[in-house]
Amino acid sequence: MTPEFLLTSVIVVASPGTGVVFTLAAGLTRGSRAAIIAAAACTLGILPHMVAAITGLAALLHTSALAFEIVKYLGVSYLLYMAWQSLRENGALRVETDGSPQSARQVLIAGLLANLLNPKLSIFFFAFLPQFVDPTQSAAWQEMTRLSLIFMAMTFVIFAGYGICAATVRRQILSRPKILFWMRACFAGAFVALGAKLAVTDR
Repeated sequence: MTPEFLLTSVIVVASPGTGVVFTLAAGLTRGSRAAIIAAAACTLGILPHMVAAITGLAALLHTSALAFEIVKYLGVSYLLYMAWQSLRENGALRVETDGSPQSARQVLIAGLLANLLNPKLSIFFFAFLPQFVDPTQSAAWQEMTRLSLIFMAMTFVIFAGYGICAATVRRQILSRPKILFWMRACFAGAFVALGAKLAVTDR
């Protein structure tokens, strides 16, 4: 593992994206427990992309225009759905105080889907990880697995940090209905922007 891998991974993980926006939203509306669940869900959503990169399935996504477009537009549709849900009072950003198991399941499923339906993650692993692995090694796949797990651990820690920080200002925001309204609008706009960005991305 090189410093270049660690630095690049931190930059990629910490950059605002679907997972960051989703975890911040969970922390603000449902508290620190939901933020940690959201961070764990987004991290688990990376797992299929990691497996695809290690087994070579990401190469198919990279070379097949149809496969890439199908996954891409499923992701776009889901981000637009998240935007619509963000604006609804009983939607994804509804305010909860009881931390019910049902709420935890909803956060877990939504977080998993947020990263699972992002084809750029598979391409990222396919193009990024091999740069730090010697292909002549007999156990190159083991090294890719190790680096992938490190990337996932960094994702969880950084996302959880974002979410817990958001949860600390939760009371101040929830006590002001106007701020809560604009917060929902901002998150909805962020999901729309992420969906539009994904829609225009090429392989």
